[in-house]
Amino acid sequence: MGFVWKIILITALAGMGGTGMGGIVSCLFRKDSSRTVSLLLSFAAGVMTAVVCFDLLSSAINPEQATEQTNIFLIVLGVMGGYAVIAALNAWIDRDTDHEVAHIDKGHPKTADSLEELTHANHLAEHQSGRQPRSSLFLAGLVMAAAIALHNVPEGMVIGASFAKSADMELLNRSGLVMATVIGLHNIPEGMAVAVPLISGGMPKAKAAALTACTGAPTILGAIAGYFLGTMGPLALALSLSFASGAMLYVVFGELLPESILMWRSKLPALAVIIGMMTGLLIIYS
Repeated sequence: MGFVWKIILITALAGMGGTGMGGIVSCLFRKDSSRTVSLLLSFAAGVMTAVVCFDLLSSAINPEQATEQTNIFLIVLGVMGGYAVIAALNAWIDRDTDHEVAHIDKGHPKTADSLEELTHANHLAEHQSGRQPRSSLFLAGLVMAAAIALHNVPEGMVIGASFAKSADMELLNRSGLVMATVIGLHNIPEGMAVAVPLISGGMPKAKAAALTACTGAPTILGAIAGYFLGTMGPLALALSLSFASGAMLYVVFGELLPESILMWRSKLPALAVIIGMMTGLLIIYS
């Protein structure tokens, strides 16, 4: 199997496997699982932070086969560009889902403070009460599916760029495999956010889980683009890695950490972040 096909397979497992797992979990949804999801998000955030700060950015500043260090201002520009793209996509998701029911108002948190809210399961009560049409919950699930599918393209670029930085083209590229794994973990609650409104809106569970898995397919396109962009030369690799770093930093500090802390107001999510960072360091340098 060629190296590119191996990347495609790994990315498919992270993208479609992660969101698909979220769809399956939604079929067995438990309202008391907020703490577990909070720790999962925190741990993934810690691993992502370690990989970005100690691997991707350091490789962007000093790419392999480069004769000199990349201009640091280009790295900053790439990071901000990646951050801005993911922030814009998430703003679109928020705009089309947060005002779906009447209880979302100006004083409502911009991030989920419960698992039910993260997956829009608490909206079901509004629709069942007759104050909101049930069909709009189903429509919200479709909107979320389309938005997350688009959102997964730059996440796939992170995986592709991580693999591209390996000069020897070895499959066991640690940063690539680690980033694919943590993105897969990150995709589980995203898959739940797609599947729960679809199931609550009347779609059969098996069909909802399958559609949820399909929202991870664009991750593969992003991985291919990120990989080939990263192999075009040291400068292209540096920009690709910095863009990927910015995208992941937004995911960590704009999504994972706020949601995990709001979902469980405890010191343990912070501990999970530290454990995640130490795990990332061990994987990178051991």
